[in-house]
Amino acid sequence: MQKLKVIITGATGMVGEGVLQECLVNPEVERVLIVNRKEYPLQHPKLSQAILSDIQDIESIGEDLSSYNACYFCAGVSSVGMDEQKYSKLTYDLTLGFAKKLLAINQDMTFCYVSGSGTDSSEQGRTMWARVKGKTENDLMKLPFKAVYNFRPAFMRPTPGAKNVKGIFKLITVLYPILRPFNKTYFLTLEEVAKAMIVVSIHGYNKHVLEVEDISFLASKS
Repeated sequence: MQKLKVIITGATGMVGEGVLQECLVNPEVERVLIVNRKEYPLQHPKLSQAILSDIQDIESIGEDLSSYNACYFCAGVSSVGMDEQKYSKLTYDLTLGFAKKLLAINQDMTFCYVSGSGTDSSEQGRTMWARVKGKTENDLMKLPFKAVYNFRPAFMRPTPGAKNVKGIFKLITVLYPILRPFNKTYFLTLEEVAKAMIVVSIHGYNKHVLEVEDISFLASKS
């Protein structure tokens, strides 16, 4: 089975950092390229970095991106304090713009997008962020990649040693051992999210919108 060469966005955020950490230790992953606006403070034999002021400017990287066979798009922002137009620009426009440029380089790639539990596939609901994420998911699935998988985690425990953990997720780290056994519908680890991405990249899956139960199931197959 071909080893994975993975592009990751958002590695300076909590989700992207957790996915990166798992990719670096997972034997199924041969190489990792992180595309960020600022450097991630780590050196590793598998790891290379592309620092871009605009992460959509991937043509300027210079590296042959056609050799990569998976992209884990973990970049994202909170909708708190934003109107729909601004949030759409930083969520929908950024994600689709990056995906389309990557598609032009290599269609034979698995694209995994982290949205979130409660995302609105109808694009018609009352919750602004859920509508925008729903439209992002829907339009990603129209792109002719080898496969597109939309991940909808809820609460996630950061990977031990993570640097980019803020707010409620620090509390989740403390409470996770108590909460997880009683409610597996909401609680995952970032290690599980990353393992599920790796599994679908290698073996595929019969769903393209992955809820918490799907992510947990796939991670158990790693």
